[in-house]
Amino acid sequence: MTITPRITTGLERLIDVPTAPSLRREPPARGKRPTRSVEIDLWDQGLRAVAGVDEVGRGALAGPVVSGAVAFLPGARPRWLRELRDSKELTPRQRSRLAPLIKASVASWAVGWSSAEEVDRYGILPATRLSMHRALAGLVVEPEFILVDGNDRHDFSCGFQAIKKGDARVASIAAASVVAKVTRDAWMEAIDGRYLAYGFASNKGYGTPEHNAALIAAGPCPEHRRSFAPVREAARDAPFTLGLPLFG
Repeated sequence: MTITPRITTGLERLIDVPTAPSLRREPPARGKRPTRSVEIDLWDQGLRAVAGVDEVGRGALAGPVVSGAVAFLPGARPRWLRELRDSKELTPRQRSRLAPLIKASVASWAVGWSSAEEVDRYGILPATRLSMHRALAGLVVEPEFILVDGNDRHDFSCGFQAIKKGDARVASIAAASVVAKVTRDAWMEAIDGRYLAYGFASNKGYGTPEHNAALIAAGPCPEHRRSFAPVREAARDAPFTLGLPLFG
């Protein structure tokens, strides 16, 4: 399967209306645990490869943005579904327990990364889209329909639906968020020893008061996103100029 990552800058026309088939059921309201209702809807329409996609790290000052993609086995109901929540609502211990269970019992899962350098080069939204494309390209099944968290526009090559707060409402998106979160957290913990000043193991690159103070005192490291204002100001550099390349 080949899904070619294409970075969209917002200048070209994006497809923001899913093609047929489309969702016939609304996902549950926010506040309830995520369910498979929309996946079941699509399976009932004859689809088999339905993938949920979500990203983590979009608002961090350092480190990559990481997306997860998860495609369930149609009809399967693993026991861990009752424990599944949006990754932000789970403790690190709960996420670490769930992630291997998800990976072992779904049709396919994958993660995609965009580095801090790519965030600076392309902008956070195009870099986030790129990480999603990379995650989808890593699946061993080619998606027939994609369920993605949020309300951004996308240029996926198959039908899709963007669902606001989808990580709290749709099971495959929630599972993708858990896989992505555990992966990114492990990376930030791994590089903590390389950049001791910033406390990446605890703050995961987000702008906590301690991280911000360390950033001002020590300046940015190579994992910091210099296009983000707090990092740019701490670097005391000339104003950062975002250079967006053109992609066909």
